[in-house]
Amino acid sequence: MSVNITPLHDRVLVRRLEEKESVKGGIIIPDTAKEKPQEGEVIAVGAGKLTDQGVRIQMDVKVGDRILFGKYSGSDIKIEDEEYMILKEDEILAKISGATKAAGGKK
Repeated sequence: MSVNITPLHDRVLVRRLEEKESVKGGIIIPDTAKEKPQEGEVIAVGAGKLTDQGVRIQMDVKVGDRILFGKYSGSDIKIEDEEYMILKEDEILAKISGATKAAGGKK
């Protein structure tokens, strides 16, 4: 069974992106001790915030965007054994674009 989720108003459905596991010095940190990543991929977006005048403010993020969010932002949910997060657009700190280019830097 497939579930179709559409967040309401200015909310965003996000899938956390797992960090690559790197082992230094042979020490393996268990999953329960690791911090949750603060980077995610936008899965679905709401229609936007509605002002008191009835005007809808368009969302700045779209499906497929990679974003950064605060450590304690949003609400964790689980749908069909898949973990997601729902947060308001104003809890998003930044959009990430060209992450592979930025990692190399200019020389």
